[in-house]
Amino acid sequence: MLRAGTTKLAQAAQLPVCEQQRGMATLKDISIRLKSVKNIQKITKSMKMVAAAKYAKAERDLKGARVYGVGSTAFFDNIDGKKEESTEQKKKQLLVLMTSDRGLCGAVHSSIAREAKSILNNKPADVDYKLVCIGDKSRAALQRLFAKHIVLSGSEIGRAPPTFEDAAIAADAILNSGLDFEEGNIVFNKFKSVVSYQTSKLPILPLEAVKAKEALNSYDSVDDDVLQSYTEYALAQLIYYAMKENATSEQSSRMTAMDGASKNAGEMISKLTLAFNRTRQAVITRELIEIISGAAAV
Repeated sequence: MLRAGTTKLAQAAQLPVCEQQRGMATLKDISIRLKSVKNIQKITKSMKMVAAAKYAKAERDLKGARVYGVGSTAFFDNIDGKKEESTEQKKKQLLVLMTSDRGLCGAVHSSIAREAKSILNNKPADVDYKLVCIGDKSRAALQRLFAKHIVLSGSEIGRAPPTFEDAAIAADAILNSGLDFEEGNIVFNKFKSVVSYQTSKLPILPLEAVKAKEALNSYDSVDDDVLQSYTEYALAQLIYYAMKENATSEQSSRMTAMDGASKNAGEMISKLTLAFNRTRQAVITRELIEIISGAAAV
């Protein structure tokens, strides 16, 4: 009987120790998580500062780049005349999707992919769309469902501010790829303010479509060579303008996203610190109760 009582006594004495170990493990888990969240907050704050510096430069460059877009669109608006609406859609269409290779910038890239998916899902059965993905994000978003539509893709976009040379390379790749299209659009994010942007489309026309415009006769001394040179240059202009608009939208969105992530990390740090202090106080209180109970038993 004495041995049995001793065994039960030993088991009873071990129970508080097990609870204490569970408490200490919880404290350790909270401490590790708290440390990781603090490190994440440091990273997001650093990324916000970097994005703010890049955004300031991108916004300054955008003012000069908008001249390219306004000049090209003005010419196409003039030759379109009154832009009579037609229910007939061209059979061969081209979409140039403007994204980059970098993430952590909110819904900038997903909005481009969502617009492209909406166009492809709602297109008539006899209309064929070809996709040119500038940036890995658009290609990755559309490759699984619409891989057969992708004809060109470019990478290494977004690491440095876009230049006119980058736009000229993209325009040259489109012109030399042998793509046969009747109409096209550049899908990009147009910068509006630090906290907002708008997914927009810029129309692009091939050389044959420009020649077919009746309003082209209002321009003097426009032969085939001049018109071909201008359409090639205008395509590079529009791509450069879209690149600059998209880059500014991306940097502003990344700055906003990192600011929100830093605030969320701060709130999580406050909650984890409170949980850590409460758990530690509970462990200390339990240990004091065990000590006092043991002393009272003696």
